[in-house]
Amino acid sequence: MASALFFSAATPVSKLLLNSLTAYQLAGLLYLGASLGVLAVVIRERKWIAPWHLDRKNMLRLLGAVIFGGVLGPLALLAGLRLASAASVSMWLNLELVATAVLGHFLFKDHLTRKSWLAAGGILSAAVILAAGEGAAGLRAGALVAAACICWGIDNHLTALIDGITPAQSTFWKGLVAGSTNLIIGFSLAPFIGPAWSLGVGLVVGVFSYGLSIVLYITSAQQLGATRSQLIFASAPFLGVLLSIIILGESFTSQHTAAVVLFSASILLLFREQHFHPHIHELQWHDHPHTHDEHHHHHEESVPPSWHTHPHQHGRLTHRHPHVPDLHHRHAHSAKNNQ
Repeated sequence: MASALFFSAATPVSKLLLNSLTAYQLAGLLYLGASLGVLAVVIRERKWIAPWHLDRKNMLRLLGAVIFGGVLGPLALLAGLRLASAASVSMWLNLELVATAVLGHFLFKDHLTRKSWLAAGGILSAAVILAAGEGAAGLRAGALVAAACICWGIDNHLTALIDGITPAQSTFWKGLVAGSTNLIIGFSLAPFIGPAWSLGVGLVVGVFSYGLSIVLYITSAQQLGATRSQLIFASAPFLGVLLSIIILGESFTSQHTAAVVLFSASILLLFREQHFHPHIHELQWHDHPHTHDEHHHHHEESVPPSWHTHPHQHGRLTHRHPHVPDLHHRHAHSAKNNQ
């Protein structure tokens, strides 16, 4: 929810910044800001892992996250934001939920139970209520935002599966590479003609809305799975509408009230979900943030009981317990075992 709040502020503020910056320039500033925003966390971790030291599979996942989530996604979003109102774009961002769920179901072994699909339907129904009250902002703008959401849906799953690098480091590299790329292209295509303060504001928005927000989301996705985390993160569009009302002076309608009630009920249903069945964990070595639980019961004296990260081994284990599709539970779906 904190991640969603920080991210939601980016839409109305970016709408204002597009008066001074091109989409490429603003996308570059936002993601360079993201890199700066997590730099202190990366330094504090005291465990630097360069991307080229990852295994091939995880390096490709990170590269895909950079391309889809850091380059293509924000460019498409900002292009759509230039054509449509901030409130409309905020509402359309619920399409990221649909993209994440569909991609997860068919490609990434991140299956939803019946309750989760019902919760997703409720969230999307709330978005439809809002869209009906606001009206269409243009086919081209909607198509651009939809393209951005598909890119971020791919990014969500790839990032949740990255093993061997911390969420902060993943965000740092995505912001540094994607931000530099977009900024170089942006200043090559068009000279900067806006006020100097717009550069600073763009970086600050990036620090919070694309830096700290992404770290919080990645941490959530690795524990809950990308799709369930995205369901909770779906509050961001609604918060974006609220901030658009406050910052841009748009009115709050009865449609907004109905959507908030439906969204809240859907999130409550999501938290009541249970998924469990017998499953097997094969022998595995990896490195990711974790606490000591039934999958992490090593007891080195130097390891703290709170969240920490270090290379560790999982022995082969067969058991049954409620779980979500985190790094340890990506397996084939069986409907009869879901509750």
